[in-house]
Amino acid sequence: MEVSAEPEKKEISTKTGNEASIENQVDKDISGQSTDLSNNSENKAGVSANRLKLFDKVMEKSLQRVIADASFHRFAKTFHPFYKQKPQLTEDIHRQFVSELQTAVQDDIRQIMEEGNLQSKLEELDRLEEESRDSTEPAWRPSGVPEQDLCSFVMPYYLKQREFLRRELKRQQKENAALAQRVQAGRDTIAQTEQRIASGVEEWRASTSTLNTLSSLAPMQNFDTM
Repeated sequence: MEVSAEPEKKEISTKTGNEASIENQVDKDISGQSTDLSNNSENKAGVSANRLKLFDKVMEKSLQRVIADASFHRFAKTFHPFYKQKPQLTEDIHRQFVSELQTAVQDDIRQIMEEGNLQSKLEELDRLEEESRDSTEPAWRPSGVPEQDLCSFVMPYYLKQREFLRRELKRQQKENAALAQRVQAGRDTIAQTEQRIASGVEEWRASTSTLNTLSSLAPMQNFDTM
């Protein structure tokens, strides 16, 4: 007995309607979020938007869009022969597939946030925005000439580096001068020591010469006969 495919088509079309409503809801949420972003940007006097919460909300809506795109209708249409034979098993497989997909995407987002230290950077941006809210100083704007903008950004860094190198050069020169003085003092000490040794050697030689002269004038045998 051949099983009719009409109920299956009806079930798929019903799920398609539900998934279409989910996609419409996601679109409304995203468009509503965009409206909130534009309102936040226009209302500069209000409280600054928390970028971390905004990032979480955008990621959540994007994940809903991904889940909505991985609809059961597309899944069943791709594996239609298998769905005709085992519709309940196909639904279970699709449910597990969606669950693992959601978990994998959430893990990837969490890993990106941890590796890039995204949370602290977004909080730092919120803090900088809050601190600069009441600032009356003119903000930096590009001049339209990339060379000038690059020079204005890089030149202060190079000037600081040059000043640092100058200080290091002076310090090294002072250390070298101190070392040169110590080396010269050591050389003077060595020269004085050599001079004292030479004088000692000369005195020793003179004493030896005098002793030899006395020995020649008064031999030992003369002392024996006395």
